[in-house]
Amino acid sequence: MILPSIRLDSEVLTRFEDAIQQEWLVTNGLGSYASSTVLGINTRKYHGLLVAAFHPPRDRRVCLAKLDEEVSIGNSVYALGANEFRDVVFPQGHTFLKEFSISPFPEYVYIVQDVCLRKTVFMPYKRNAVIALYTVLNKNSSPVKIRVFPLINWRHFHSVTDRWKISWDFFQKHEDTTAGVQIGSSSSMLAMRTTSGHYSPTGNWIEKIYFREEAKRGESCLDDCYQPGRFEIDVNGNGNVDFALIIAAGENEVDARKLAEMPATIGDVRSLHEREINRQKDLLTTFYGAKKSFFAEEWLKWLVLAADTFIVEGANREQNIVIAGYPWFEAWGRDTFISLPGLMLVPSRFEEARKTLLAFKEYCRDGLIPNFVSDVAGQGSYNTVDATLWFVNSVLQYLKYTGDFAFVREQLWEALKSIVESHERGTAFGIRVDCDGLLSHGAQLTWMDAFVDGQPVTPRAGKAVEIQALWYNAVKTVELLAKSFKDASEQEKCAVMAEKARKSFVEKFWNAEKGCLFDVVSQDGKDASIRPNQVIAASLDFTMLDNTKNEKILDLVQRELLTPCGLRTVARNDPRYIGVYAGDRRSRDKAYHNGTVWPWLLGPFATAYVKSTGYAEHKRKYALNNFLLPLFSEQIYRAGLGTISEVFDGDPPHAPRGCIAQAWSVAEPLRAYVEDVMQIRPKFEREIMQVLE
Repeated sequence: MILPSIRLDSEVLTRFEDAIQQEWLVTNGLGSYASSTVLGINTRKYHGLLVAAFHPPRDRRVCLAKLDEEVSIGNSVYALGANEFRDVVFPQGHTFLKEFSISPFPEYVYIVQDVCLRKTVFMPYKRNAVIALYTVLNKNSSPVKIRVFPLINWRHFHSVTDRWKISWDFFQKHEDTTAGVQIGSSSSMLAMRTTSGHYSPTGNWIEKIYFREEAKRGESCLDDCYQPGRFEIDVNGNGNVDFALIIAAGENEVDARKLAEMPATIGDVRSLHEREINRQKDLLTTFYGAKKSFFAEEWLKWLVLAADTFIVEGANREQNIVIAGYPWFEAWGRDTFISLPGLMLVPSRFEEARKTLLAFKEYCRDGLIPNFVSDVAGQGSYNTVDATLWFVNSVLQYLKYTGDFAFVREQLWEALKSIVESHERGTAFGIRVDCDGLLSHGAQLTWMDAFVDGQPVTPRAGKAVEIQALWYNAVKTVELLAKSFKDASEQEKCAVMAEKARKSFVEKFWNAEKGCLFDVVSQDGKDASIRPNQVIAASLDFTMLDNTKNEKILDLVQRELLTPCGLRTVARNDPRYIGVYAGDRRSRDKAYHNGTVWPWLLGPFATAYVKSTGYAEHKRKYALNNFLLPLFSEQIYRAGLGTISEVFDGDPPHAPRGCIAQAWSVAEPLRAYVEDVMQIRPKFEREIMQVLE
């Protein structure tokens, strides 16, 4: 299987303001990652070559910020590294950068005075280490010297370092080819090793490195990094050298050095690199193996590889979680279960799906799945009404793909029944089934949950439209399972609840004047805002609407909300509409669900569209060309290379914003493409969905 490739030549790289906005990401399956720009200039506090999760996937720390190289030729020294400070980039080594590519790992090619230096960055899977693999070709008749300067840190990735305020310092232990940097009085260590040359300690601070993206976001944007020393490698005249730097982080010296010494020679490093390449190829082979009708489109390959980056090992090897987005998101319940079908079921990663369902079942409290799990403490926060309902939907999707009733019966059934019971009885945050059978809830519990000055920006207290759709879908799913498990009382209870909810929903939510659904129904009235939430009501397996109403909804949403990157969160003629998602956190939160475009919504929108047309071939082609392909074919080359951003501006040209890689931005459009456009349906779908017929 040929891996996809993105290549940027010198013409692209010399357009500084464009190139500085293009970023790359490498992950290791533990929540750790490496990320920077294609120019090698860090523009975010979250950038780093080793951002290690010390309690996977939690406690992520920027350990190695970057590696800066220089070439010494005769009496001249040429810096290849580049760092931005306020009003200046120094040194300007990016001017020697002639090519950048990613396939699937990033590779930088620098050329200076007949010396070509090639650097490839990759991470060994499930290890808190990063490897920079170098190839140097010297076409000069005289020898040259390569120096590599590590810039290190030891801060939580949400923070920055001021060397004059920190309570710890760095202490070195070094030998000829290795260096161990201990952090303060702790036993934590960053171990570094070269396969060629030698290490020389220095010990310098590089102060006030400037992160332009953080400055734009109104975040802390100045950082101090420590430069402990340099690695030096000699290259003979008309000669070449291959070498590697292995950098590993550990909570103690033994663990760190063990990781760093794992590939002993350059041959071992190349073998490890090949193994990681083959792992990427295997992901594609597995995906394409069961889908013979697919063409090997570059964008589709990138989506499959991108899906893998979000699946990480949980607190123990028996659990998996989903990182909602890189670089700064944690494990969010809502994002996890919206994303699970596209990330795990479509690519046939059923074991990871089981482990993810089990991980969040353990967090279930009072019938609620947590909104998110803190990166620092690992504690769940339960202020959500929909994460639980998406969890139930994921169980249904899992069954459609696997037919694995035994797993659901043994591991999840009691939890699913308790979810329905807790919602019926009433649980936290005002979540309860009302007398009309619909689900009532508080103001800031749906996915539109941004708040400013302690108040929700889009208050949706009462009965939000997608929550009712998800509730009905969840109750019908439990009814289906009850029938399969011969639990007659539970089946009857759920059937009655579902029918009551359906009748109330049709009666209360249909907006005949606009031919769509109200966004929220509450005791204060009905919110007629044109928002995308209603497409979820038309996309789920168990829907309360007929095709006539669905088609009207989709026509309105397409006309008012559709963009090439996703759906706007409110119509442009709404007085609350904000077309650009930028500025400080307050400004961004105001725009987050008031005009900002979300790619993940293309998943349910495309599903609902194709579903309402009866899967006609020309309609499926229309959905691909007009809804999905503009996202797939353009956005993976735009901001986060090979992946899809969290959000986009509502106004053209729809600039990418937020995280450079978002789980549901990849997962939901990918799922819709496979299931709905290509009609590669879940293997057991017909059998499962006929249970209630």
